[in-house]
Amino acid sequence: MVKEAVLNAKAQEVEMIAEDMKNSATIVVVDYLGLTVEEVTDYRKQLRDAGVQMKVVKNTMLRRAAEKAGIEVPEDLFKGPSAIVFSDDVVNPAKISANFAKDNETLEIRGGIVEGQAATKEMIEQVAKMPGREELLSMLLSVLQAPMRNVASVLSQANPAQQMVYALNGVIDKKGAA
Repeated sequence: MVKEAVLNAKAQEVEMIAEDMKNSATIVVVDYLGLTVEEVTDYRKQLRDAGVQMKVVKNTMLRRAAEKAGIEVPEDLFKGPSAIVFSDDVVNPAKISANFAKDNETLEIRGGIVEGQAATKEMIEQVAKMPGREELLSMLLSVLQAPMRNVASVLSQANPAQQMVYALNGVIDKKGAA
């Protein structure tokens, strides 16, 4: 009876991990062995502040969850002490893990899963170099604001009414020529 309850609990945990794997854009598998409690706490805080989760899970459960999620992973990805770092954001798990690994050589990135496909350590490091969601939104906003900025610049000249007439005449000339 007890054995059956334990097996059911493990099956539910595998199901939850598989669901996390399906819903995550990026999963980074790290070897955290050798980090001090303070370092792990700092790492987890950085992850939590960015909306990224970290779980320490047995490798057999990780393999079963990946299989259940329909993700093929290399045999050596889940060997030794493993923790998975995951989020629905593509860049944050990789970026935070790579930056932390630079400062703490004990943390080792083994590889991961990006958009449902197995990724090597090098691929994870490439993802970490990409601009994050916030940076991309900022770039997009800047591009969208440029036309308005240009109109405002024309209107803010010494004689705005005259400048506006020139600008409108230029537009009319272009439209008339087309």
